[in-house]
Amino acid sequence: MKQVRCMPQSTKGDLNMCDVCVMEAVKVRMLNRRDLFKGVAAASVAAGLTGTAALADGHNAVQDMTHAYDGDFPTFFGVPGITYEQPFNWDEHKFNLFDLTIREHTGTHIDAPFHFSADGVSVDQIEVGNLVVPLCVVDIKARAAEDADTLVTPDDLKAWISANGDIPERACVAMNSGWSAHVGDEKYRNADGEGKLHFPGFHAEAAAMLLETGAGSIAVDTLSLDHGISADFATHYAWLGSGRYGIENLANLDNVPASGATLVVGAPTHKGGSGGPARIFAMV
Repeated sequence: MKQVRCMPQSTKGDLNMCDVCVMEAVKVRMLNRRDLFKGVAAASVAAGLTGTAALADGHNAVQDMTHAYDGDFPTFFGVPGITYEQPFNWDEHKFNLFDLTIREHTGTHIDAPFHFSADGVSVDQIEVGNLVVPLCVVDIKARAAEDADTLVTPDDLKAWISANGDIPERACVAMNSGWSAHVGDEKYRNADGEGKLHFPGFHAEAAAMLLETGAGSIAVDTLSLDHGISADFATHYAWLGSGRYGIENLANLDNVPASGATLVVGAPTHKGGSGGPARIFAMV
C-alpha cells in the first residue's frame, strides 16, 4: 500500500499542508479497499459459476433441494396452490409487483406440528437450531419403481444405520423414492380411476422408530409424509403430533450423499401458520 507521510510543521499556516496529507492518505486507503472488494466480488462470482463455495465443516458445494413452482405444480388436492395478480408492471409503472395467493402446503414446503395437532408449534415458532441439521437419505428408489404404494419401513432405517452409523441428533431423515422425476406429469399425483393417489411415503412404524432417535424432522420427495393411498394419515399424526416438523416435495435427493450433508431449511415465518413454502438447500 502507498504510504503518505507528513513532515512536522511549526506554524499554524503549515498545518493546512498536513491536512492535505491526511486527506491524501485516506484517499489512497479507499482506493486500495475498493480494489480489494472488487477482487472479492470477482471471486464470489467465480464460485457461483462453479457451484462451489468455501463453507464451514468441510462442505464445499451447495445443492438446491427446492422445486420452483407455479399454478401448474402438482398439489395433493389437485387444485392450483398459487395464483398471481400483477397490479404493477414494467411497461406502465417501471417496476414489477405481484399479489400472490398461496396455499401453505404448496411446492417444496414445511409441515409444522400445528398442521396435524390442535395446539402444536406453528411454522414461525420452529426453533432455528432445528432448521440447520444433518441430512440422512434413505433410498427406496428401486422398490418404488415397482410399487408406487411402497413405504419407508423400520427395516429400511435399520439398514441405513448399519451402513452409516447412528442417526445424528436433530437430523432430517429423508425418503428418496425417485418420485421427483415425475413432478412434471400426472404420475406425480398418480390418481387412479377412483381419485385415490398412489406414491410412496413413511410407514407409521418407521416414524415411531425415529421418535426414539434424535431425529428432528422427516422429509419426502412426494406430496405427503404418508403414502398417497393412506386413509388415516397415521404418519402425519404420529410425527407432527410429537412436536417435530416434516418436509414435502423435496428435490434433488440423488445429488446428495446418504450421510454427511447439512440441510438448511428456510422456513417461512407467518405467525400461526400450519406450514409454508420453503427454500431448502444442502451443504455437501
